[in-house]
Amino acid sequence: AILGPAPVALFAYVYSPEYIETCDSLSKVPNRASMVHSLIEAYGLLKHMSIVKPHLATIEEMAKFHTDSYLEHLHKISQDGDNDDPQSVDYGLGYDCPVVEGIFDYAAAVGGATLTAAQCLLDQKCEVAINWAGGWHHAKKDEASGFCYVNDAVLGILRLREKYERVLYVDVDLHHGDGVEDAFSFTSKVMTVSLHKFSPGFFPGTGDLSDTGLGKGRWYAVNVPLEDGIKDDRYYQIFTSVMQEVWAQFNPEAVVMQLGADTMAGDPMCSFNMTPVGVGKCLQYVLQWQLPTLLLGGGGYNLANTARCWTYLTGAVLGKSLSSEIPDHEVSQHTHIHISALSLSHGCSHTHLHIPTSTQTCSFIVSHKKSDPQNHPLVFTVC
Repeated sequence: AILGPAPVALFAYVYSPEYIETCDSLSKVPNRASMVHSLIEAYGLLKHMSIVKPHLATIEEMAKFHTDSYLEHLHKISQDGDNDDPQSVDYGLGYDCPVVEGIFDYAAAVGGATLTAAQCLLDQKCEVAINWAGGWHHAKKDEASGFCYVNDAVLGILRLREKYERVLYVDVDLHHGDGVEDAFSFTSKVMTVSLHKFSPGFFPGTGDLSDTGLGKGRWYAVNVPLEDGIKDDRYYQIFTSVMQEVWAQFNPEAVVMQLGADTMAGDPMCSFNMTPVGVGKCLQYVLQWQLPTLLLGGGGYNLANTARCWTYLTGAVLGKSLSSEIPDHEVSQHTHIHISALSLSHGCSHTHLHIPTSTQTCSFIVSHKKSDPQNHPLVFTVC
């Protein structure tokens, strides 16, 4: 009997024990990858996804974005953990991105995992691909930055562009996705949308409302600067107002979404006051477009909360309601999956709290591509 082609799996999850072990070695988020994977496994979510073993990115694959000189230097210092090489400072290697033995292997693992996920989408082996250990959005083509040694998000977008004409990048990390925006600032084929904290002295110091792209990419970068204390309902209102215009004007064929969990209440960054429920609503808004979608992690420095957030989001992707009581597992630190927003008198002190009210106008700009052949900006109100 002719059985026909195998059915396409709806969801792919990039995982191998070796990959998790490598990601656990990152000093800024030690053992976080294990905590995330263990909680996803404890909830029984793995059986609803196709498990895909990642490959290590080759130098040639990483050189699709990063310069040869940067990759060669990273490889050289990685072999012996040389902290004294004077060139390292020029490549952004130092306090935020320390030189440690094996860091090149880590970069190749993360880059390869995101490329593996993107290839699953290209090959139509899934409709949604997940790499929670990816999403390192600050790295530049010749510079490490903000804990990021490789910009796997850029590599994933470039791989998707081999098939899809227009790729949308959506970033809901606390920090501006500067490395991704910079990579595509001159093209109209990739639109970058970033909702993030923007205030004097806050890293990376970019992502103002006026940052809209350059040259042919002008109006294809959308930045939504937000201030401390924002909660789920307000965030979702702003997110949907922006994204419905982005969808209408850009008409993407594929989506990459970075879901950094440093927006969560209780994160050491002490800025936004979000819960996984609010971020999950934003994710579901994007998923309802039913486009090939690559999901990445990112920031998240309360490690247990990050595990809870990404496990909740995995359940949301799968359409599974999770029991509020966390099943027993080896890295359990909490008894409940839910994260509650903080009162202003508890935990983080939002001394500069200023959330836009309904009487204030916040204008964001998107290319008016469909109805305006001159590509003048479209200004729309979300506040």
